[in-house]
Amino acid sequence: MKTVLSGIRPTGNLHLGNYYGAMINFLKMQEENRCFFFIADWHALTTHPDPKMLYINVTNILSEYLACGLDPEKATIYIQSDVPEIAELYLLLNMQAYMGELEKTVSFKEKARQNPDNVNAGLFTYPVLMATDILIHNADYVPVGKDQEQHLEMTRNFAKRFNHRYDVEYFKQPMAYNFGRELTKIPGLDGSGKMGKSEGNCIYLMDEPKIIEKKVKGALTDNGPEGPNTPKPDYIENLFTILKVVSTPDIVEHYDNLWITGETKWYGSLKKQLAEDIIKVTTPVRERINAIKNDTEYLLKVRRQGAEKARESAGKTLRDVREIMGFKTF
Repeated sequence: MKTVLSGIRPTGNLHLGNYYGAMINFLKMQEENRCFFFIADWHALTTHPDPKMLYINVTNILSEYLACGLDPEKATIYIQSDVPEIAELYLLLNMQAYMGELEKTVSFKEKARQNPDNVNAGLFTYPVLMATDILIHNADYVPVGKDQEQHLEMTRNFAKRFNHRYDVEYFKQPMAYNFGRELTKIPGLDGSGKMGKSEGNCIYLMDEPKIIEKKVKGALTDNGPEGPNTPKPDYIENLFTILKVVSTPDIVEHYDNLWITGETKWYGSLKKQLAEDIIKVTTPVRERINAIKNDTEYLLKVRRQGAEKARESAGKTLRDVREIMGFKTF
């Protein structure tokens, strides 16, 4: 059985792209692997979030994880800051990281350029904390997107450097996990190729039907096909991509035929259908999220259980690392 780790920053709610792009695969993953799913609240500190919103966002993400089907009996679901062992390993691994390699990190350079007044040490050593999250459980696989591949490569470098420096074969070389197939990519409603929080083009699992209808109605379209068999522009193809995920095949075929034959003036009908089908998918999930959010006792139980399981795994790793590095306990 392989160990798989995945984390998410509590900077907002899960959206349709998260749900179809990863969450459905996570449900299969937890049946076949030793899985750790964590909420990276320490990572969020690099942007100085409002303390009240940080707690709310953590609670929201935890509730959404559970509502989408992650099972605390099958997987370890925990909050990063509930595992203090991570902080100590983070310190120890910082001694293995060099300023030159951290300065070259693409994400650091981009965020430093975007926010020149907030270039803090936590942002600078972000790759080390990410590596710590992975190595604290000696994970075999990590589901990552293109934007995180450099961080995963740095994690492998830190692991190799540690093993070489102390002449051990302790840390594994974690690999990217692609679920064994190409991921479903849900595009944004603004015509971009990605649905994401930072792009502001999301449909969130918590969105009410009226909000979904408004967002879909405002999706980018044009005057319709210029004639039969005209290639779809990217922004129209994006709507069809979402339609294929949430609607039945006969509905998809109906609108495909309208495009192929060069019919016009049916985008209003398409958007109405798309909104209805998205609402059908998200409504039961939203209802489960709200029920779980209001069950404080259950959330506390899940949090404690997750922390205990994560600390058991993290504690073993930290004890081993301390001994390898020469720290002796009483």
